Amino acid sequence: MSGNSRRGFAAMDPAKVRAIASKGGRAAHARGTAHEFTPEEARQAGRKGGQAGHARGTAHEFTPEEARQARVKGGQIVETNPEVVDITADPAPDQMSRSERAPDAVP
Repeated sequence: MSGNSRRGFAAMDPAKVRAIASKGGRAAHARGTAHEFTPEEARQAGRKGGQAGHARGTAHEFTPEEARQARVKGGQIVETNPEVVDITADPAPDQMSRSERAPDAVP
């Protein structure tokens, strides 16, 4: 048997694979078994992705004008959306992940 045969998910239409994965993610969240990133985990993942992009040379390099526009846009979002939450604050119990609510639970 050759190592190049496309079977299973590799042989499926990408839209169908995405639909199946979406159902699995929804089911995991409904059961409460899905992984929920903490703000620190999210920062680390973003940092890792950015570093990988820079290492490959595919990361977007902001011009000073683009960076200024991004800062202004970010400030406007915070000013106009009172629901923006301070990510450095401790979450309310109903906003905590399952592992934060029960620290002794195995993830």
